[in-house]
Amino acid sequence: MIELYYWPTPNGWKITIMLEECGLPYTLVPVRIGRGDQFKPEFLKISPNNRMPAMVDHAPAGGNAPVAVFESGAILMYLAEKSGMFMPEPQAERYAVIQWLMWQMSALGPMGGQNGHFKLYAQEKIPYAIARFGNEVDRLYGVMDRRLGEVEFLAGEYSIADMACFPWIMTHKAQGLTLDVFPNLKRWFSMLRAREALQRGLAVGKEWKASTTSMDEEARKILFGQTAANTAR
Repeated sequence: MIELYYWPTPNGWKITIMLEECGLPYTLVPVRIGRGDQFKPEFLKISPNNRMPAMVDHAPAGGNAPVAVFESGAILMYLAEKSGMFMPEPQAERYAVIQWLMWQMSALGPMGGQNGHFKLYAQEKIPYAIARFGNEVDRLYGVMDRRLGEVEFLAGEYSIADMACFPWIMTHKAQGLTLDVFPNLKRWFSMLRAREALQRGLAVGKEWKASTTSMDEEARKILFGQTAANTAR
């Protein structure tokens, strides 16, 4: 059984989408990131970077001891190997998936996160930061659009690379972006959005998020005021 430490955010959705797509059984442990659950000692043993998602596989291959994994990209790769799905074996195809997964982890996710922060959450609106990250996310959408003009999915076949990228495109309206100028990306987005397993993954924990305060001062301090000193609990 997979034990998933989770909160409904783009990085969390990557994992619930994959779990629903490959049909592996799992249980949820909520990590209320706006209330500091990510700093609890028991969670830090699994995720030393104090970020969710993280997971523990209590039934790994070969009957070995439980395996703990943090970082959403690493979790996706682990689940692909465990299930034998959504990451092909041939080297060229496998590395097509890995490179687009790494692209999401290093570019689309971080830049989308910064763009969302300065546009939506920062109390001081800094025009340079808004323009800097907005322009970079626009550029990254263009990278995806060109790629998706050549292939149906990012790595050719539907894979964990698509699952990693989708939640970060799903926030485009909130980030002040439109897919109308990226027709290939828009086609891909609509196609993935229609997948039943993906919809189930997005719905996981929806009621938790709805029941919390959107962004009070305590949550703002916890989420945006972290340093080495004040997170070493």
